[in-house]
Amino acid sequence: MADTEFDIIVYGATGYTGRLVAEFLNNHYGSAGAPKIDGAPNWAMAGRSQEKLEMVRDEIGAPANTPLVVANADDAADLEAMCARTKVVLTTVGPYQLYGDAMVAACVKTGTDYADLCGEPAWMAEKIAEHHEAAKASGARICFSSGFDSIPFDLGVLMTQKAAKDRFGAPSSKIRGRVRAMAGTFSGGTAASLGATMKAAAKNPSIINVLRDSFALAPGFDGPSQPTGMVPMYEKDLDKWAAPFVMAPINTKNVHRTNFLLDHAYGKDFQYDEMMLTSPGEAGKKMAEAASEMMKNPFGAKPPKPGEGPSKEERENGFYDVLFVADGLSGETLHFGVKGKYDPGYGSTSRMLTETGMALLASDAPGGVGTPGSFLGEALVDRLQEHAEIQFAVEN
Repeated sequence: MADTEFDIIVYGATGYTGRLVAEFLNNHYGSAGAPKIDGAPNWAMAGRSQEKLEMVRDEIGAPANTPLVVANADDAADLEAMCARTKVVLTTVGPYQLYGDAMVAACVKTGTDYADLCGEPAWMAEKIAEHHEAAKASGARICFSSGFDSIPFDLGVLMTQKAAKDRFGAPSSKIRGRVRAMAGTFSGGTAASLGATMKAAAKNPSIINVLRDSFALAPGFDGPSQPTGMVPMYEKDLDKWAAPFVMAPINTKNVHRTNFLLDHAYGKDFQYDEMMLTSPGEAGKKMAEAASEMMKNPFGAKPPKPGEGPSKEERENGFYDVLFVADGLSGETLHFGVKGKYDPGYGSTSRMLTETGMALLASDAPGGVGTPGSFLGEALVDRLQEHAEIQFAVEN
């Protein structure tokens, strides 16, 4: 990677989530002039308004000499000039299908690494088709879904398969991802992305096929039939009912793309699904059925808006706990847990995106359009455990 003025630029730093990314960088790593950790990056804040950037810089307590970069998401020349100044761009400006085209193109053209919080599979499939080969040529690593969708799930499966190989001697052909507990909120960006996707699908019905296809991000590969995860079910081995999980449609696709890019390290017959656990008995069944009904309108009558989010106290009191159940060749099972502190959609996501950027700086992975699991793997797991208070561990 060529020498550049900056290591990381946070684009969208004046938005709610972008501000959290900049705040974490400042509080955890410090600035170029006053680093708090060895290897702290030289980073800058970027957005459309100099005035707003200055205001957010001061509000988060960043030094007055923190670099600020003004660039408009609609101006290709602006974005290319910005990308040429940095090794990595972390962008929180979504929905990406509305505002992300020019940024991805600029990073690919300039060979700049890119990470976002995208949960929009139809747009991601389009960008893979448009840019994968060009990104391989330029060396740019375009790393989608580097927040709660889909890092805990993508890396959770990766580490579960590592444990399965150690225990069973081979990867598991079937893994269930089960959200055991979660406290916090989905981001306004997630809600806006879903809304934009539904509007796009109404205009272009072929998008529905992408949303339904578990292998939509693995072009040319037609894998085995997958569990839908859309019908409440009682899981005897866990003694709990399971309900549909709103983020499964994007997480499962990213897990399969990681497997695809790792030359099917999990096997070409690999099956994976995600659901949310409730409780045993009739009460658990009713909760699962209610959750299934909520899937028709997952964010309710008043969805969160981009730029809005929970208080600092709510972010810090949030958490999530995900179980992965892997089947062995002889009927045995392995349990693996991923547990994160902080609100998943904001507090933890801002840390995950930052650490993805840090891991990209240290990575020698080739370019292309990929996933955190395919580009960074265990190196990112190590960073998340050390810096983001996320635990990955075998449980049985």
